[in-house]
Amino acid sequence: MFFTLAFAQGRGGEEKSKGGEGRGGGRRDVGGGHIPAHGPAPVQDRPPAQTQTPARAQQPAAPQNRGFADRPGHPEAPHVHTNDQWIGHDSGRNDPHYHVDPTWEHGRFNGGFGRSHIFRLAGGNRERFWFNGFYFSVAPYDYDFANDWLWDSDQIVVYEDPDHDGWYLAYNVRLGTYVHVMYLGAG
Repeated sequence: MFFTLAFAQGRGGEEKSKGGEGRGGGRRDVGGGHIPAHGPAPVQDRPPAQTQTPARAQQPAAPQNRGFADRPGHPEAPHVHTNDQWIGHDSGRNDPHYHVDPTWEHGRFNGGFGRSHIFRLAGGNRERFWFNGFYFSVAPYDYDFANDWLWDSDQIVVYEDPDHDGWYLAYNVRLGTYVHVMYLGAG
């Protein structure tokens, strides 16, 4: 038994996630136990677009591209490369999907941020999950990116979101993916 555990750890945590290789784990440059040294850098927002002509304003908006597989074999979810490059955190402060009013309604998370604070999920689902007496929920816009999370055992690391007030980023150590989460308070 000990030999098997040591062998699995020696392979860099390349276990396959539930449902296969679709989201994370198994790639040497995403997930597999890597923990980013820091969160993403703030996005430099572009100035607001100039007023559109009436003809252009009537055209339907183009569908938003939500593809994140920046290399073959990478997950179709926001993820972090092992060189700590955050993929998918580029929408900036004006992204309406992450607008919260009021911000910090349940207070601010004070359980620790970054790689020196690794938490094991203790239960729940994307609507409400917990660890160490702290409760969170995943942003509805990010629900699909948490489909492979193991809510009763995955390790996560929480980072502050430099662009979206009221949100944090929960990074899944096994998968190498992350989602926006809102702090719901301590129990």
